[in-house]
Parts: sequence; structure tokens; C-alpha cells
Amino acid sequence: MPTKKISVLVVDDSAVVRQVLLAILSDTPDIHVMGAASDPIFAMDKLAREWPDVIVLDVEMPRMDGITFLKKIMSERPTPVVICSSLTQKGAETSLQALSAGAVEIITKPSTGLKSFLIESAAELVAAIRAAANSNVKNLGKRSVSPPLTPASKLSADAILPAGNGHAMAQTTERIVAIGTSTGGTQALEAVLTALPRVCPGMVIVQHMPEKFTASFAERLNSVCAIEVREARNSDRILPGLALIAPGGKHLMVTRSGAYYHAQVIDGPLVNRHRPSVDVLFRSVARFAGRNATGIIMTGMGDDGARGLKEMLEAGAATVAQDEASCVVFGMPKEAIKLNAAQRIMALEDIYLAILHK
Repeated sequence: MPTKKISVLVVDDSAVVRQVLLAILSDTPDIHVMGAASDPIFAMDKLAREWPDVIVLDVEMPRMDGITFLKKIMSERPTPVVICSSLTQKGAETSLQALSAGAVEIITKPSTGLKSFLIESAAELVAAIRAAANSNVKNLGKRSVSPPLTPASKLSADAILPAGNGHAMAQTTERIVAIGTSTGGTQALEAVLTALPRVCPGMVIVQHMPEKFTASFAERLNSVCAIEVREARNSDRILPGLALIAPGGKHLMVTRSGAYYHAQVIDGPLVNRHRPSVDVLFRSVARFAGRNATGIIMTGMGDDGARGLKEMLEAGAATVAQDEASCVVFGMPKEAIKLNAAQRIMALEDIYLAILHK
């Protein structure tokens, strides 16, 4: 019996974007293009006749903006939505509103060189659509779609930092928490961090997110949390009550000087097709913090972080994976669990307890 194709509707006011996206998606065997609309009003006419598995949505459009349309969809018939947004500070802030409203992923687009950029980013777009189709948005049932295809090759954390010997520096009173997440992580991180009191261990966080988006994301979290949340800067000390978010387009690592831990923000190749990479962060924590640390892997597509969490466990750290029921995409935690890297499997609502009590 053939696998059901993923039905996709594209909503974007740019004719170039619609043309290129339709061409890319039409050439993808497991995707059925339901159609395209230049704004949400036209999209609603199409939705009255047929409903897609995934909607690819722009945010700045005439007649009705994407945020209003998204909220309408989520209130009437929750559907996985991939945001296709401009790579600007304004676009980042608007897209974060969309993530808060229920979108599951962001694909960025530049203001110039749009056509060539979209063609080059075709694999990323298709992967995001597949992840969205398999996501648990507002308790949607699982879709019968083909699993994500594995790209040909990818670099491991070895490209940035050699593996340690499994024995980190001696234990100190300084404890840190490392968190890695991807698809669905913006909402999950907000749920965890807003549950924390002002006095808690220092945290370093990798959320797979495009460049320019992480600063706005950190500012938003800082505005709703009792703790301080901001984008990590090179040499920042990791302090109690402070959460440092890896900048988009940079790797985040932890180093140690005496009894203190510091953030290291560096360039480097994509690791597991990501920059920042969870594996890079977790490996550095395994090497320099060991049993002084807690590692937490949460909702996300792929396997970034699974091997790094295993290295943390072997170095003496406490390790946690989010459970399937509370994940938007049970990819990264699932891979960590398969490696026996997680000591505990916890629901999203309980993860803050792992931060407060190792």
C-alpha cells in the first residue's frame, strides 16, 4: 500500500516565492502540492474546499497578516505551519510571534537573491515540511507520511572539539545545565524557563534557529521569565539565575577557568547540519563540567545532541530526555533514548525539576 503524500498549501504574496516553492515541492516524491495563495483571504477559499497536512506561510501580507491567519487556523483546526519569513530583525520578531501562536518551524528568506536562495535551501524546506507533517501540534494525531530522508553526509562534533577521555575536571560547587532543542523548542523552552525561580543553576542552551532570530528570542524569554535570559557572548561567565542562548550561526561551547565556567562562542562548520549544534555544546560540557552538569535534550527533528548527551552521561553528568507525549517532534530525544544516553525521561511540565534538583 503506497504511503500517503504530504499535502501542502503555500501562502505568500510574492509571486517569485510561490513559483519557486511550487517547483521545488512538485519535484519532491512524497509531497503533494495542494496549491498556492497570494494572501490568507485567497487561502481561506482553498481551505473551504480542501485542507492540507502542512501550510507554508509568509507573515507580512496584504489584506490579512500571517499572524492573524495563523491564530485563526489554530483556533478552528490546528494544522502544522512552517513560517517562511524575511531574514531581518523585524521579520525575526514577527516570526517569533508566529512560533508563540503555534507555528512549528521557521525557514528564512533574504530580501535579495531570493530565487537562488530558495533553490539552495530546498533540502531545508523539505525537511521542515516533513517534520511539521509528523509533529504533534495541539495534540494532532500522527500522520501516515514517509519518514524524513537522511542527507548523504554530515559532520560530527569532532569537526569542532575532540572527544574527551570521559573524566572531566574535579567536582566544584558550581553546577551548570545544558539544554538542546529544535522544532517545537521555542514553546518548550518558554514552558521550562518560566517555571524556574530566580535562584537556579546557570544554563547554556542551543535552540536550532536562524541567525538574527536568537537575539529576539532571548529578549522575549527574558521579558516573561524570573531568571535573566540573553544571547550568549564570548567569555560570558555562566552564573546562577542566568540562561545563555547560543547565537544563530555560531557554535556555543563551555570552558572552565579555575572553579568557574564560561561560554565560548565560535565559528565553524555545520555539525549534524546545524550551527549552533547541540552535540558541540554537550561535548564541551562533558569535557569541562562532567558530573557538575545536567544535560537535557528536548523536542526536535533529527539526532543532534544524542551522542553528546551520551558523552555527558559517561562523564558523570545527570541526563534527561523529554518524553514523546509532550514533544512536538520526538526525534532528538528518541535518538538519545535509543543510545541509552538519558537517565530519566520526563514530561515537559516536569523538566524544570531536573534543573533545580540534579
